[in-house]
Amino acid sequence: MPRGTPSTMRRTSCKTRTVRASPTSSSATPAEASDAYARDMPLHHVAYVTKDCEATRHFYEDLMGFPLQYTETTVHPETGSWIRHMFFSIGPDEAGKEEAIAFFEVHNVGEKPDYTTDLSDGVGLPVWVNHVAFRATAEMQDGLRARMDAAGIKPLMDMDHGWCHSLYYVDPNGIMVEFCRDTPGFTPDPAEARRLLTADPLANAVKTR
Repeated sequence: MPRGTPSTMRRTSCKTRTVRASPTSSSATPAEASDAYARDMPLHHVAYVTKDCEATRHFYEDLMGFPLQYTETTVHPETGSWIRHMFFSIGPDEAGKEEAIAFFEVHNVGEKPDYTTDLSDGVGLPVWVNHVAFRATAEMQDGLRARMDAAGIKPLMDMDHGWCHSLYYVDPNGIMVEFCRDTPGFTPDPAEARRLLTADPLANAVKTR
């Protein structure tokens, strides 16, 4: 029999709960991983850094057509540091929630004096490696090209990948942006995708350039 009185005894209860396998667990199947995360987590926003808010606004709002939706400024008076954070809408997700691309302008928050805003050149990579791609139609690509041409901005690349056709531009921050039109898009094949992660690239290439 347990010792102690009801006032001194600690009562514990046991509850059961269902734990969904983590996608990082070796026991998780691809279906479980997809159900656990990807299906429930559409994009909210991605954020990059800029040194010129107005040039960035002009590129993304006036030329690309992404309306500026929200700007927030945070100031730390004791250090004189500040952050400006602006959000451009890229359209709603399947639930009707706005997705966004965002940019920071920073001052004295720990940045190095010689920091760069580009995603690739600054770390020794070709500009096309780290980039952001937006889904587009042929009409959207034509309209974008016309606006960019009028502003004196030529595409970095205009490429047919076989399953998609893409226009590439470089924004004022040195970030490459892609406007990708599915023609008709790739066919998902998770098993083959996993196999190719460790397969010999030279023996498994679908195309060469």
